[in-house]
Amino acid sequence: MISTFDYIQKYPRRAKQLLGISYEQFMDLVNCAKKCHEEEQFKLEQSKVRIHRRGGGRKEILSIPEQVCLCLFYLRQIPTFEVLGMLFGISKTLSNDTFHY
Repeated sequence: MISTFDYIQKYPRRAKQLLGISYEQFMDLVNCAKKCHEEEQFKLEQSKVRIHRRGGGRKEILSIPEQVCLCLFYLRQIPTFEVLGMLFGISKTLSNDTFHY
């Protein structure tokens, strides 16, 4: 099964139908989200007391573009978080947490 993000990458003209915005707008939104995420991570690093080396711990399952795609897909289609998790290959809890982040 192909994920929604992979489908949009393969067929950029379909982004408007699935997400409600054009592919160019989606990529602009992804760039803004990456910048905001990096700023947020930098702020957290400044106040954190390190026990382990930087970069340790569990890696993110979804990339920033996939997270943005998940949020836009949810807002456009309004599926349950369980269905959203199945579409993106994650749990319903993680899809809920990703949307609210």
